[in-house]
Amino acid sequence: MKKLDLYIIKKFLVTYFFVVLMFMLVITVIDITEKMEDFMKHKLSIWFILVEYYFAFIPYMANLLSPITIFIATIFVTANLAARTEIIAMLSSGMSLTRIMYPYLIGSILIAFMVFYMSGWLIPHGNKKRVDFEKKYIKSTFFYEGRNVHMKTAPTTYVYIESYNSEINVGYQFTLETIIDNRLVSKLKAARMNWNDSTKKWRMEEYFIRRFTEDGKEEVFKGRGLDTALTITPKDFEDTYMLFETYDMGELNNQIALLEARGSENISTYITEKYQRYTYPFSVIILTLIGVIASSRKSREGAGLTIAFGFLLAFVYIIFMITSRSLANVGGIGPLFASWIPNIVFIVIGLIMYRRVPK
Repeated sequence: MKKLDLYIIKKFLVTYFFVVLMFMLVITVIDITEKMEDFMKHKLSIWFILVEYYFAFIPYMANLLSPITIFIATIFVTANLAARTEIIAMLSSGMSLTRIMYPYLIGSILIAFMVFYMSGWLIPHGNKKRVDFEKKYIKSTFFYEGRNVHMKTAPTTYVYIESYNSEINVGYQFTLETIIDNRLVSKLKAARMNWNDSTKKWRMEEYFIRRFTEDGKEEVFKGRGLDTALTITPKDFEDTYMLFETYDMGELNNQIALLEARGSENISTYITEKYQRYTYPFSVIILTLIGVIASSRKSREGAGLTIAFGFLLAFVYIIFMITSRSLANVGGIGPLFASWIPNIVFIVIGLIMYRRVPK
């Protein structure tokens, strides 16, 4: 590695972390202003707010905006090099634009690994506190409003609940069916089910059980109280606000497997989150290289116009990312394709720009 490479990498990384710091200061001040009324209403101390919320919020936002911050840092560094004719000097000495991009590539790969680790493991653990804080002090009180809920709790077990009260953990008109080889083996019905927190079981009130033998006989049991262990718990009826952001990669894979076994309809949200955690680091590298291409020319208007163009491209990327995720969540497109749409579009943009820039 040459001194020139180390020089560019150093300027690139220092500028990146400086841009992140500036963005976080602005965003944090705006966020505090918006939430100040909620903080004051609950009489929260400054230290409690910092520890329980902003110590997790700041890394979360820094990682979320990493494609924008790294793109802006790349534009800023390269535009300044071009403005001081350093890029021209490199090209005149026989270096190609592709060779000039090497130190940027190395720096972006280092940041990409950091982004992947943070989004996959570090930030989700912080998000547990952040999301819990928002649900307690920012959002309005949650009430479960689902009706006629159907769940597949095991390969042969199906649950139906007409309604559920999340405040007292009580379900109404409960049905549990066991079906093997398209044959109904047993059916449990209860007018009411109560969660017993000490035994971690459901208490069935006024239950009615029907069992069917292979020879066609039917057995009927009735009673007023029955403790039943089920794979569903009150957590399945709690607020799922940003729940996917609180899972690390292992927990996210387990949640996806659980929802697949249950035949859940909202599984696309978790699958999209999983794929985006893999594609996000690639976006850091792609936008870095595009930033070099976009700002390597010396402009008569100076670096300001180039930096403004960089802001525009970065926010276009964010719009693509948000739109594709929304389409995946509603089932418009597949989660894998939706996660790659922004990167695919910007790879094409980068190739077009690369062909047109002097090398």
